Amino acid sequence: MPDLPQVRVLTPADAPAYREVRLTALRTDPLAFSTTAAEFEMRPLEEVVARLAPGPVSVTFGAFLAGKLVGLLTVAREERPALTHRANVFGVSVLPAERGQGCGDALLRAGLAQVRSWKGVTSLHLGVMETQGAALSLYGRHGFQLWGTQPDALRINGRPVAEHHLWLALTP
Repeated sequence: MPDLPQVRVLTPADAPAYREVRLTALRTDPLAFSTTAAEFEMRPLEEVVARLAPGPVSVTFGAFLAGKLVGLLTVAREERPALTHRANVFGVSVLPAERGQGCGDALLRAGLAQVRSWKGVTSLHLGVMETQGAALSLYGRHGFQLWGTQPDALRINGRPVAEHHLWLALTP
């Protein structure tokens, strides 16, 4: 029987493992992200460390199988006064070899719990590229609804890629 994924908040100490998983995601699925592997690889480790410091409006979760980091998800609350009712999901990925084991579901549940703990947040938003059918299915299972599609959102090696915009109403 396979291990169940363990999910926890990542800290600056997780930066080297986070960097490795993020680079693998960017390299193996470049149509899924607006950041390229080359761009991310040029970022100093200190910048990655700073981004992983959990704060009052941003948290990055990691999914672990057998003690190894295999998946990522970040949630961030909007800070401008007119937008503090909103939060966003970013940078979701699970290593290709580890997909289908519940990591994405476990990460999303952790992210949802975090967002629901932020007082006054009533909606959660995310964007997902048209190439990511499994991600669209995952979000749909959690109640996210499509509200629009941006054609030609990204150009990856000259190829136009549309981005689907989804949201989830959060009830108190």
